Amino acid sequence: MERLTADARESDAYGWRRWAASLLAIHDIERMIALGLPWWNVAATRDADTYLRAHPDARVFEYGAGASTVWLARRAASVVSVEHHAEWHRLLTTKVAAFGNIRLLHRELEGDAYIGAIAEAEGPFDLIVVDGRRRTDCLARALPHLKPGGLILFDDSGRRRYRAAIEGCGLNETRYFGRSYCVPYPDHTSILHG
Repeated sequence: MERLTADARESDAYGWRRWAASLLAIHDIERMIALGLPWWNVAATRDADTYLRAHPDARVFEYGAGASTVWLARRAASVVSVEHHAEWHRLLTTKVAAFGNIRLLHRELEGDAYIGAIAEAEGPFDLIVVDGRRRTDCLARALPHLKPGGLILFDDSGRRRYRAAIEGCGLNETRYFGRSYCVPYPDHTSILHG
């Protein structure tokens, strides 16, 4: 398994080998970090990478921490990520300790703590990732903290329960559907922009 991960890590990040290796890494944070992948649609990931390469001083806020937090930290000047699950937060704290540009917050889901964490992070942000819980609330809260010309990456955007919030947020949507890391079926990620 280690050999497969190492070989895939050297392949095209958006190609079939890296995607196939990700299927064996589902819920394995160490393997996902080693592969250098977030758990998003492949094409959306490529476009987010292109955006961040064009904005090397980008500030990022992320709802829902994971391998994507490290992926973002490797491309952005700073990443603030909020996570609701205490055990997952503890595990991630050790995984991101080597990155001086990550600030990992733990906030409870109830009330305003989780969705409101973006306000304490002192934006505006070039990229905001909505990939945790309470996504429609998080999207609404994120909008005032988005820098002009910035992007919001909204994962799993094909789910019916998210569509009204996405369509009503006032931003343009580019929808991606197809290969997604860690899952053997096509899935959606959207990038929202002005």
